[in-house]
Amino acid sequence: MSDERKITDLTKPVDSDLEIYYHGDYSDPEFSAETWCTVESQGYWVSKLILGTQTGTHIDAPAHFKSGAETLEALPIERLMGPYFLINLDDVHPDLPPPSLVEEFERQQILFLKSSSGEASLTSHQMAELVSLKIPVWAVDGVVEILEEPSLSFHRRLAEAGIYLIENLHREACQAVQPGGDLIALPLRLQGVRGSPCRVLVVE
Repeated sequence: MSDERKITDLTKPVDSDLEIYYHGDYSDPEFSAETWCTVESQGYWVSKLILGTQTGTHIDAPAHFKSGAETLEALPIERLMGPYFLINLDDVHPDLPPPSLVEEFERQQILFLKSSSGEASLTSHQMAELVSLKIPVWAVDGVVEILEEPSLSFHRRLAEAGIYLIENLHREACQAVQPGGDLIALPLRLQGVRGSPCRVLVVE
Protein backbone atom coordinates (compact mmCIF):
# COMPACT_ATOMS: atom_id res chain seq x y z
CA MET A 1 0.00 0.00 0.00
CA SER A 2 1.39 3.43 -0.92
CA ASP A 3 1.91 6.10 1.73
CA GLU A 4 -0.65 8.78 0.95
CA ARG A 5 0.51 11.23 3.60
CA LYS A 6 1.40 14.69 2.34
CA ILE A 7 4.26 16.36 4.22
CA THR A 8 4.67 20.12 3.89
CA ASP A 9 7.75 21.83 5.31
CA LEU A 10 6.78 25.23 6.76
CA THR A 11 10.34 26.09 7.77
CA LYS A 12 12.18 28.99 6.17
CA PRO A 13 15.67 28.16 4.86
CA VAL A 14 18.35 29.55 7.16
CA ASP A 15 21.01 31.23 5.04
CA SER A 16 22.48 34.65 4.26
CA ASP A 17 19.22 35.71 2.56
CA LEU A 18 17.12 35.22 5.70
CA GLU A 19 15.36 38.39 6.83
CA ILE A 20 16.30 39.39 10.37
CA TYR A 21 13.80 41.19 12.63
CA TYR A 22 14.51 44.85 13.35
CA HIS A 23 12.54 47.77 14.72
CA GLY A 24 13.94 51.27 14.97
CA ASP A 25 17.47 51.04 16.36
CA TYR A 26 17.04 47.43 17.48
CA SER A 27 17.97 44.35 15.45
CA ASP A 28 18.08 40.63 16.28
CA PRO A 29 21.50 39.00 15.83
CA GLU A 30 22.53 38.52 12.22
CA PHE A 31 22.84 34.91 11.09
CA SER A 32 26.24 33.58 10.03
CA ALA A 33 27.80 30.16 9.43
CA GLU A 34 31.58 30.42 9.52
CA THR A 35 34.04 27.62 8.83
CA TRP A 36 35.64 26.56 12.11
CA CYS A 37 37.78 23.76 10.71
CA THR A 38 38.02 21.76 7.50
CA VAL A 39 38.56 18.16 6.43
CA GLU A 40 41.99 19.19 5.16
CA SER A 41 43.05 20.85 8.43
CA GLN A 42 41.40 18.66 11.06
CA GLY A 43 40.02 15.58 9.34
CA TYR A 44 36.41 16.82 9.59
CA TRP A 45 34.39 19.95 8.77
CA VAL A 46 32.78 22.05 11.52
CA SER A 47 31.03 25.41 11.18
CA LYS A 48 30.48 28.05 13.82
CA LEU A 49 26.89 29.32 13.91
CA ILE A 50 25.85 32.77 15.14
CA LEU A 51 22.12 33.37 15.44
CA GLY A 52 19.42 34.50 17.83
CA THR A 53 16.80 32.42 19.61
CA GLN A 54 14.17 33.98 17.31
CA THR A 55 16.10 33.53 14.05
CA GLY A 56 14.06 32.27 11.10
CA THR A 57 11.14 29.94 11.80
CA HIS A 58 11.00 29.76 15.58
CA ILE A 59 8.92 29.31 18.69
CA ASP A 60 8.40 31.99 21.34
CA ALA A 61 8.01 30.92 24.95
CA PRO A 62 5.81 33.18 27.12
CA ALA A 63 8.98 34.57 28.75
CA HIS A 64 9.86 36.24 25.44
CA PHE A 65 7.28 38.94 26.22
CA LYS A 66 6.57 38.49 29.94
CA SER A 67 9.18 38.66 32.69
CA GLY A 68 9.15 35.62 34.94
CA ALA A 69 6.94 33.58 32.61
CA GLU A 70 7.67 30.04 31.39
CA THR A 71 10.78 29.43 29.30
CA LEU A 72 11.14 26.95 26.48
CA GLU A 73 11.77 23.75 28.42
CA ALA A 74 8.50 24.09 30.39
CA LEU A 75 6.50 22.98 27.34
CA PRO A 76 6.32 19.16 27.02
CA ILE A 77 7.45 17.98 23.58
CA GLU A 78 4.17 16.13 23.03
CA ARG A 79 2.41 19.51 22.99
CA LEU A 80 4.31 20.33 19.81
CA MET A 81 2.95 17.38 17.86
CA GLY A 82 -0.71 16.91 17.09
CA PRO A 83 -3.84 17.99 15.22
CA TYR A 84 -4.30 21.65 14.38
CA PHE A 85 -7.42 23.71 13.81
CA LEU A 86 -6.95 25.96 10.80
CA ILE A 87 -8.49 29.44 10.69
CA ASN A 88 -8.19 31.45 7.50
CA LEU A 89 -8.12 35.03 8.76
CA ASP A 90 -9.32 36.22 5.34
CA ASP A 91 -12.73 34.93 6.44
CA VAL A 92 -12.71 36.51 9.91
CA HIS A 93 -14.74 39.70 10.30
CA PRO A 94 -15.33 41.96 13.31
CA ASP A 95 -18.16 39.65 14.44
CA LEU A 96 -17.10 36.79 16.73
CA PRO A 97 -16.60 33.30 15.29
CA PRO A 98 -19.83 31.26 15.46
CA PRO A 99 -20.24 29.68 18.93
CA SER A 100 -20.68 26.27 17.25
CA LEU A 101 -16.96 26.28 16.46
CA VAL A 102 -15.88 26.43 20.09
CA GLU A 103 -16.19 22.67 20.68
CA GLU A 104 -14.13 22.01 17.55
CA PHE A 105 -11.39 24.35 18.76
CA GLU A 106 -11.22 22.62 22.12
CA ARG A 107 -10.54 19.23 20.51
CA GLN A 108 -7.41 20.53 18.81
CA GLN A 109 -3.89 20.75 20.19
CA ILE A 110 -2.60 23.59 18.00
CA LEU A 111 -4.34 26.63 16.60
CA PHE A 112 -3.12 27.55 13.10
CA LEU A 113 -3.86 31.05 11.76
CA LYS A 114 -3.12 31.97 8.16
CA SER A 115 -4.06 34.63 5.61
CA SER A 116 -3.44 35.11 1.92
CA SER A 117 -1.72 38.48 2.35
CA GLY A 118 0.39 37.60 5.37
CA GLU A 119 -1.14 40.50 7.31
CA ALA A 120 -4.36 40.19 9.32
CA SER A 121 -6.20 41.75 12.24
CA LEU A 122 -8.39 40.56 15.07
CA THR A 123 -10.58 42.61 17.35
CA SER A 124 -9.73 42.58 21.04
CA HIS A 125 -12.91 40.59 21.66
CA GLN A 126 -12.01 37.98 19.02
CA MET A 127 -8.55 37.64 20.51
CA ALA A 128 -9.99 37.13 24.00
CA GLU A 129 -12.40 34.51 22.64
CA LEU A 130 -9.59 32.51 21.04
CA VAL A 131 -7.29 32.81 24.06
CA SER A 132 -10.09 31.57 26.32
CA LEU A 133 -10.07 28.24 24.47
CA LYS A 134 -6.76 27.49 26.22
CA ILE A 135 -5.05 25.93 23.21
CA PRO A 136 -1.42 25.96 24.44
CA VAL A 137 0.37 26.35 21.09
CA TRP A 138 -0.46 28.67 18.19
CA ALA A 139 1.16 28.70 14.74
CA VAL A 140 0.83 31.90 12.73
CA ASP A 141 1.48 32.58 9.07
CA GLY A 142 2.51 36.21 8.66
CA VAL A 143 1.71 39.10 10.99
CA VAL A 144 -1.40 39.40 13.16
CA GLU A 145 -2.31 42.65 14.87
CA ILE A 146 -5.07 43.52 17.31
CA LEU A 147 -7.21 46.40 16.10
CA GLU A 148 -6.76 49.67 17.98
CA GLU A 149 -3.99 48.24 20.16
CA PRO A 150 -0.22 48.94 20.07
CA SER A 151 2.18 46.93 17.92
CA LEU A 152 3.08 43.50 19.37
CA SER A 153 -0.08 43.41 21.52
CA PHE A 154 -0.89 40.07 19.86
CA HIS A 155 2.35 38.60 21.17
CA ARG A 156 1.94 40.11 24.62
CA ARG A 157 -1.61 38.78 25.00
CA LEU A 158 -0.38 35.27 24.14
CA ALA A 159 2.48 35.54 26.64
CA GLU A 160 0.12 36.72 29.38
CA ALA A 161 -2.03 33.64 28.71
CA GLY A 162 0.97 31.26 28.81
CA ILE A 163 0.63 30.38 25.11
CA TYR A 164 3.62 29.38 22.97
CA LEU A 165 3.81 30.92 19.49
CA ILE A 166 5.32 29.34 16.36
CA GLU A 167 5.96 32.04 13.77
CA ASN A 168 7.98 33.31 10.82
CA LEU A 169 6.79 30.38 8.73
CA HIS A 170 7.42 29.89 5.01
CA ARG A 171 4.63 31.92 3.41
CA GLU A 172 4.15 30.00 0.16
CA ALA A 173 4.15 26.66 1.96
CA CYS A 174 1.53 27.87 4.43
CA GLN A 175 -0.87 28.72 1.63
CA ALA A 176 -0.98 25.04 0.64
CA VAL A 177 -1.99 23.86 4.13
CA GLN A 178 -5.54 22.52 4.40
CA PRO A 179 -7.67 21.53 7.41
CA GLY A 180 -7.39 18.08 8.90
CA GLY A 181 -3.69 17.52 9.45
CA ASP A 182 -1.08 17.28 12.19
CA LEU A 183 1.63 19.82 12.92
CA ILE A 184 5.08 18.91 14.21
CA ALA A 185 7.44 21.59 15.58
CA LEU A 186 10.86 20.56 16.88
CA PRO A 187 12.90 23.29 18.60
CA LEU A 188 16.40 22.79 19.93
CA ARG A 189 16.41 21.35 23.46
CA LEU A 190 17.65 24.58 25.01
CA GLN A 191 17.22 25.28 28.71
CA GLY A 192 16.18 28.57 30.29
CA VAL A 193 15.76 30.49 27.03
CA ARG A 194 12.87 32.50 25.59
CA GLY A 195 12.62 30.65 22.29
CA SER A 196 14.39 28.60 19.67
CA PRO A 197 14.63 28.13 15.92
CA CYS A 198 12.63 25.04 14.98
CA ARG A 199 11.72 22.76 12.08
CA VAL A 200 7.99 22.85 11.42
CA LEU A 201 6.15 20.22 9.35
CA VAL A 202 2.51 19.63 8.52
CA VAL A 203 1.36 16.08 7.80
CA GLU A 204 -1.99 15.78 5.97
